[in-house]
Amino acid sequence: MRRVLEDEQYQVSILQDGKDAYTRVKTQLPDLLILDLKLGDISGQDILKQLKDDHVTADIPVIVYTAAVLEAEEVSRLVSSHPIHYQGVHVVQKPFELENLLALVQQVLNEPVR
Repeated sequence: MRRVLEDEQYQVSILQDGKDAYTRVKTQLPDLLILDLKLGDISGQDILKQLKDDHVTADIPVIVYTAAVLEAEEVSRLVSSHPIHYQGVHVVQKPFELENLLALVQQVLNEPVR
């Protein structure tokens, strides 16, 4: 995934664990966050909630991905039930084609900021 994004001239930062993710995102303020819901040390859903609850990071679009069907459905329901709060959140279930992810990245980055 990293190579595909870098080949398209996107600057990519990788975090290996979720412990510092919220702080790094709040500090770096990326144009887009691609978040694996299975981080090991902290729930990706918890990070997503923290980001969307913080006025500094709330407008950062997020693509969340997971291999867990139930988790993907749970996040999709959360986003659907609070569409304004979770605006800019897109859920992708693994496995997915990298070309489709790249198209979604391009689409999300071209969406107008609310």
